[in-house]
Amino acid sequence: MEHYFDEVLDVYCGGSDVFNGKVKACADNVLTLDKNGKFTHIAIDKIIAVWRA
Repeated sequence: MEHYFDEVLDVYCGGSDVFNGKVKACADNVLTLDKNGKFTHIAIDKIIAVWRA
């Protein structure tokens, strides 16, 4: 996931769980997205698909 650093992504984790934001970090199997100054932390093993927004 680190090759997406500073790119805006949509991250799908199943069901209605879709997250959007700029990739700020990827460490300890956690992806961190920033959207409007709010951070979302996602366990990488829960990610099903990602695409550039």
